[in-house]
Amino acid sequence: MKEEVDFSFAGRVLTVRIKCEIDHHTARRMRDKIDEKLYATKPELLVLDFSEVRFMDSSGLGLIIGRSQKGALVGASVRLCGLSDTLYKLIRLSGIEKVKNITVLR
Repeated sequence: MKEEVDFSFAGRVLTVRIKCEIDHHTARRMRDKIDEKLYATKPELLVLDFSEVRFMDSSGLGLIIGRSQKGALVGASVRLCGLSDTLYKLIRLSGIEKVKNITVLR
């Protein structure tokens, strides 16, 4: 099975590069992998890089909100980057960019 996420950790920043479409099947697997790394590293910043994501449904929105909540438990804020125009529009319409510890970069 192709890896769905790659991790890097440097300078208290955990970067997660997502490398697949996000639906309810992949979101569940990614959530567990990301949470495991999040609790192991306890970063100040969790960066979710969507550069390689071509499709995301509402499961992806849940993935983001859930990581925001889990991140807050370890003192991490969340930054979203690499969003295509379509994903950025989905994020804006969902209101995620208004969540206190989430920053959305264009």
